[in-house]
Formats: sequence, C-alpha cells, structure tokens
Amino acid sequence: MRQRSLIAITAALAAGALTLTACGSRDSGDKGSDSSSGGGTTVVIGVDAPLTGDLSALGLGIKNSVDLAAKTANKQDYVKGITFKIEALDDQGQPSSGQQNATKLVADKSVLGVVGPLNSSVAESMQKVFDDAKLVEVSPANTNPALTQGTNWQTSKSRPYKSYFRTATTDAIQGPFAAQYLFNDAKKKKVFVIDDKKTYGAGLAATFTEEFKKLGGTVAGSEHINPDTKDFSAVATKVKNSGADVVYYGGEYPQAGPLSKQIKAAGAKIPVIGGDGIYSADFIKLAGATATGDLATSVGAPVEELPSAKEFVANYKTAGYKEAYEAYGGYSYDSGWAIIEAVKKVVEDNDGKLPSDARAKVAEAMQNVSFDGVTGKVSFDEYGDATNKQLTVYAVKNGAWEPVKSGTYTG
Repeated sequence: MRQRSLIAITAALAAGALTLTACGSRDSGDKGSDSSSGGGTTVVIGVDAPLTGDLSALGLGIKNSVDLAAKTANKQDYVKGITFKIEALDDQGQPSSGQQNATKLVADKSVLGVVGPLNSSVAESMQKVFDDAKLVEVSPANTNPALTQGTNWQTSKSRPYKSYFRTATTDAIQGPFAAQYLFNDAKKKKVFVIDDKKTYGAGLAATFTEEFKKLGGTVAGSEHINPDTKDFSAVATKVKNSGADVVYYGGEYPQAGPLSKQIKAAGAKIPVIGGDGIYSADFIKLAGATATGDLATSVGAPVEELPSAKEFVANYKTAGYKEAYEAYGGYSYDSGWAIIEAVKKVVEDNDGKLPSDARAKVAEAMQNVSFDGVTGKVSFDEYGDATNKQLTVYAVKNGAWEPVKSGTYTG
C-alpha cells in the first residue's frame, strides 16, 4: 500500500525551479480542478482510491493532493494550451470496484493518466485494463513487489505492465527495514506475526519474517485474521501466551487499531508494529491510550521535515480541503505531477499540441520523467519503481506519530 501523514512543497521541477502557488477554493465535486488559467484543451487525470469506507481517510488525502497538483499546474500555466482536471472514482478498497473504475476511465478519451490506487490488491485488478489501453497509472501507495517485478520477483524480476509506475517504495524493502530496526535498534528478539491475508498485508508480513529470522530473531507464533471482524480476542490471547516481545502486523489501520488495543487488554504489554498501512492518525484513535509505543514504517522521509514539502503543506491548508493529506498526500501530489510532466513532454515534442496517440506517448514519456518533488527526487527505474528507497520508522508518542529513525534497507 499503500500503504501516511504527509507533506510538502516547492516542486523544483526538471525544467527549472517552479514554486507552487496557493490554490483557489476547493471544488466540492469529485471532478476537481477547473481553473480559469490553463489552455483550451482539457486533460483529465483520473484518481482511483477508497473515497468512502474504512480507508477513506487515506483515499480522500490522495484525491485532494492530486487535485492540488492539477490546480497548481493550471495556475502556473505549466503546460501551454492545456487545462488539467481530475476525475476521482471510489473503489472502497475493493478489487472489483477498482476494475470497473479502470474500465470507466479508459472509456473517457480525455483521461491521459491515472493516480492510484491505494491498495495493492486493487492494483492487481486494474493493471491489465490500463495497459491494454496504453493508459499510464502512477500509484502513490502500492507496495507489493509483484506489481512491478512479476510474481517471481524474488528470483527473477520481470516487469508485467509497462504502463504501471509508483512513487512509493516496495515491501521488498519495507518489511526487511522494519525487521532490521526491531532486531538491531529496538533489541526485540521474539516476534508474533499476524496478517490479514490480503495481498498487501500477507506480502509485507512475509518479507518481514524472512529478514527477522535471517537476523537471528525468533517467530513465537503466527496467525491470520479476518479483516471483516473487529473481535481479535482469541489472537490476542495467543500473543499473550507466546511470550513474544513484539507483534508485527501486516495489514491496515482499521484492523490494526482494535488489534493493538485488544492485545494490550489481554495482558501483553508489548508494542505492535506494522507498515505504511497502519501509519494513520486513525490508527491511534482506534487503538486508544495504550497505543503509546506502537510503531509503523512508512515510505520516504518524514515529509513535514523536508524543505521540499513545506509549501505543499501550506498550499494544501490554503486550498481549504476538509480532510488531511494523510500518509500519501505528498506521494499523490508527486504522482499527479509526474503525469503533468509527461504530458508537458509529449505536447512540447508535438509542436505544442496533443498527438492523436497521446496516451501511448504519455506512458512512454513517464519512464524518463525526473523532477524534484514534494517527497524528494522523483524518477523511476526500469521496472517503474520509485528510485527513492528511503523509509522511516514512526512511534506513537503523546497521541501522535513521531519519527524515530529514517534510512534505507541494507540488504
């Protein structure tokens, strides 16, 4: 995923230093960024994310941040002759809905790029639909390695879809990074591993477990939970009886919060750690007072501390969005801006106009997009993965997430 509180600022773009300007008032509708600035041709950036349901805090942050990117491009007249708008569709975190949304976006010929989805399982259902239509997709949150490197990524990497990119790093790095922090820094030696059986959660738990055992740690037990329930008392009792000194959870905050609370209530006064899927203020609300000391890893550096992010944060506030930008706001802005950069390249290469095969050309141009974004340097490797591999460990302190360590996985 997907997998949360963010971010920032001056997009000093590849063409030169471009300072973000404050945006106008927020559109109430999902279609987003109309602006009096910009040119006569409208280019739509699709957005697919959970806009309702348990994960809507993250999804709305994604939507709003892409909307801010589109509005900023229009106000700057960044691509001559082009006005950007967004079309945001709700997948509710469900693969079937995501696939339907992908089909709908493909049918709209004005859509030249899509930001999303949040969930890796949803991305699996969308990739072929977009790739068949040569419609570029840039996810700010998907972390499952197979999406870019194929199902056999651990032994033989092969890119399945050339139209798919992401600005978030992968669980091949995130899981082991968490394992190294727990074993080497936090001195935790005995872990109980739990996952929600979904693509993101199970994959993340697997990469964590492999590295933790390699380092010399012990897996005291493992369990799968049903993400549709909120009663984890049986699992909590197993954790208590296992003697583990930490719990690793592969999944998302709607389940992780109650799980953490119930583990503590069962008598296991040990921290719960998860990936970017639990890095949300809503996790702390759901876990309650006993969440203090719980941990999460998330992609990138803590964006609020990046010089490049300060203006993003200020502009997001000025724009008046009701919802927080959350963990993926900065990555969503950069995903949207990557599409804008690709469109700019295509237009400039075609005498200031969109070519008849604009979608295919934009997808091709994305491979070489490179700019200084909200989250740092934005560019893509040969698999469509982000070249920025940095991660951060956060801990719950005084009712909020605070960064405790940033770095990269040293495999």
